[in-house]
Amino acid sequence: MQRRTLIQTAIAAAFAPAAFAQLGDYPNHPIELVVPYGAGGGTDVLARAYAEAARKHMSQPMTVMNKPGASGAIGWQEVVNAKPDGYKLAVITVELTTLPHMNMAKFTYEDFVPIARLNADPAAITVKADAPWNTIEEFLAAAKKSNGDMRVGNSGNGSIWHLAAAALEDKSGVKFNHVPFNGANPAVLALLGGHIEAVAVSPAEVTAHVAGGKLKMLAVMADQRAKGFDKVPTLKERGIDLSIGTWRGLGAPKGTPAEIVNLLKTVTAKAMQEPVLKDTMEKQNLGVSFADETQFRAAMAKDNVYFKQLMTKLNIKA
Repeated sequence: MQRRTLIQTAIAAAFAPAAFAQLGDYPNHPIELVVPYGAGGGTDVLARAYAEAARKHMSQPMTVMNKPGASGAIGWQEVVNAKPDGYKLAVITVELTTLPHMNMAKFTYEDFVPIARLNADPAAITVKADAPWNTIEEFLAAAKKSNGDMRVGNSGNGSIWHLAAAALEDKSGVKFNHVPFNGANPAVLALLGGHIEAVAVSPAEVTAHVAGGKLKMLAVMADQRAKGFDKVPTLKERGIDLSIGTWRGLGAPKGTPAEIVNLLKTVTAKAMQEPVLKDTMEKQNLGVSFADETQFRAAMAKDNVYFKQLMTKLNIKA
């Protein structure tokens, strides 16, 4: 055991100078963490909890900046254009693998260096608590009768929640009136206000309102029932073969030095163990789905192929 410990120590000592030689005094001022959606949604909640947790492991804080618009493209473009010095990072989501296929973004997922994936959540169909539909079958039957007038909110044209509703159309033979918003939270607020009939967002975005008795969830688009919503069936249980959802993680501009990325990876791994982040994800029903840089990059490449095929099939365009 002593010999193994000595070897491990020697290896760590040998690699430490090489790994952090170019860090210098990084970070010597606050790091900006860009959230490309509005405040209050699942992505924003996760970002703020992460920033608070990471603060305990860095000499400088992370400042969360909401820069919504164009289904995330505006905020991400700013980060892509930023100097790759580790001072401007982004919360990246699955839309990185959808927007380019609609010509809504000049960048792709390959313009980011993945740091880590933190979360993954399914889409779900949620309506007002006093809506006349209590099952997904009743909702879809009403949608079919409405001839395309059933308004379903999403977080922007080409967003994952838009694709989720469009995929449900394809699988069930109905037609929705897709209503885009600058993030999931504005869509949920529109639902609460009676301006739309449903949203196709994740459980995390409606948890508080469902618990408060203002909304009800009819079905989740996953292989298994969502944690915290054990009584809500999956679409597959109702004979609709559809699983689709989002993921959220952290990315840096392409060209960011490996030394800085490695430091951020270490900080993120530690932040994931902090009670403030774990508790927030638990309370908000944000599914923990940690993946390191290599796993995250492979998952993004796979999703890029899948969504390109899906969007071509459904003829989804900007």
